[in-house]
Amino acid sequence: MVTKIAAGAICGVDCRIVNVEADVSSGLPQIEMVGKLSPEVREAEKRVRSALKNSGIALPPKHITINIAPADLPKAGTAYDLPIAVALLSASGMIPEEYVGNTLIAGELSLDGKIRAVKGVLPMVLEAEKEGISKILIPRENLSEASVCKEVKAVGVGELAEVTEYLLLPPDKQDKMIEPGECKVWQENENAIEDDFADIKGMAQVKRAMKIAASGFHNMLMIGPPGAGKTMAARRLPGILPPISMEESLEVSRIYSVAGLLCDGSDLVRTRPFIAPHHTSTMQALAGGGRIPVPGLISRAHKGVLFLDEAVHFSSASLEVLRQPMEDRKLLIARSHANYEFPAEFMLVAAMNPCPCGNYPDPSKCSCTNEQVRRYAGKLSGPLLDRIDICVETGRMNVEEVVNGDKAVKGESSEMMRKEVMRAREMQKRRFAGTALQFNAQMGVKEIERFIPLDKEEKKFMEQSYVRMNLSPRSYHRILKVARTIADMDESERVERKHLMEAVCYRGIEERYRR
Repeated sequence: MVTKIAAGAICGVDCRIVNVEADVSSGLPQIEMVGKLSPEVREAEKRVRSALKNSGIALPPKHITINIAPADLPKAGTAYDLPIAVALLSASGMIPEEYVGNTLIAGELSLDGKIRAVKGVLPMVLEAEKEGISKILIPRENLSEASVCKEVKAVGVGELAEVTEYLLLPPDKQDKMIEPGECKVWQENENAIEDDFADIKGMAQVKRAMKIAASGFHNMLMIGPPGAGKTMAARRLPGILPPISMEESLEVSRIYSVAGLLCDGSDLVRTRPFIAPHHTSTMQALAGGGRIPVPGLISRAHKGVLFLDEAVHFSSASLEVLRQPMEDRKLLIARSHANYEFPAEFMLVAAMNPCPCGNYPDPSKCSCTNEQVRRYAGKLSGPLLDRIDICVETGRMNVEEVVNGDKAVKGESSEMMRKEVMRAREMQKRRFAGTALQFNAQMGVKEIERFIPLDKEEKKFMEQSYVRMNLSPRSYHRILKVARTIADMDESERVERKHLMEAVCYRGIEERYRR
């Protein structure tokens, strides 16, 4: 007798419905497993056998074949344990096959029959909804993230004995035994402000640059001496970004679910991510990888901020891996058996010292030569800097701001800054209505020509800037996009010369350290 149980195979951040097929026949008592399986899936045989024994269930002494179809799709992870066990029980005649119909099952088994949380439940439940599957049977720890879907009934279980008891009931009585998870209602989170920009004294130029970056979702680089407040300012940036929408939250939550970061009872990621990897992070940690790739830190920053503190101390391989996702807003990983695509629409915020000692250009403190300064800044490659829209310098705080900081007038608060950002975003929303664009940083060449027309005076200014600053076409277009954002903050429909001048200023600082 052959039984088929629906399960989910994670491919990137998506899920494909697969069938766990079990056949019990006469022959040498053993379990054979096929279907392009990873080592952890093959090990499921031992976990399932012990879990069944310790749950008081005896398998018949027959030849058992397990196939996870389609056979050409790679399968990895421990979520196949529970569907394999249920398929064995159904094929052995212990559970009627019709009682598990139209149900997707996922879960890892421990040797004593307990069911552990697994990764990727959110993509599974979303794919189940798409395929018309009405129920998903999962570990209790995963119940919260699965309950975001209204059309699929999520049922949480904690032990194998509990599963068998549940599945032995007719479908119309199953739902009365275990309380299904309650579907969560989406409520927009206003990005609760824990660290406020009002606590930062001075740094008016940095705050201005961060407002522009947040308004247009532009990449940003801060250069300044140690202790000048670069990290402190960057950590407050998510507080001025617009609240994450439900659609964006689902995109981010899929990534976190596949990465195993929603197994703590969380349902959705309700704030914009802020990812700050250590400078020793490898290229694989940033990009993700493995035989069957999983999301890296770059993808975990999707719809949020990726902050590289002391950026020049990252390895060149780690930095260069950022180039393609910064341009395409997605990360492509190729393997011999398949190609994987991970979302990577993030705002890069990098910080660095101006020289090895950190005190350039103060001649009384800095003893670095021009060659040392140039070599130090040169650790950020030209192509990478070309993809950074805003470069701003941070200076040291005045002694009055430090010593008498408690008496100083507080700076602009995060709430005030966010209101400005929201006004600029509202202008972009109206401008890009009917297109796939959401903010200025997403514009390509065609959109720049359409949405940023320049008058004669502005064109002449940009021609002069292009020649004088030796700009590349990419950096030229990025100046225009930043200028468009500055104009939006001024609530101006036209990009004027003053907007272009400010945008050009944010491109000039890097030349000071590299030439």
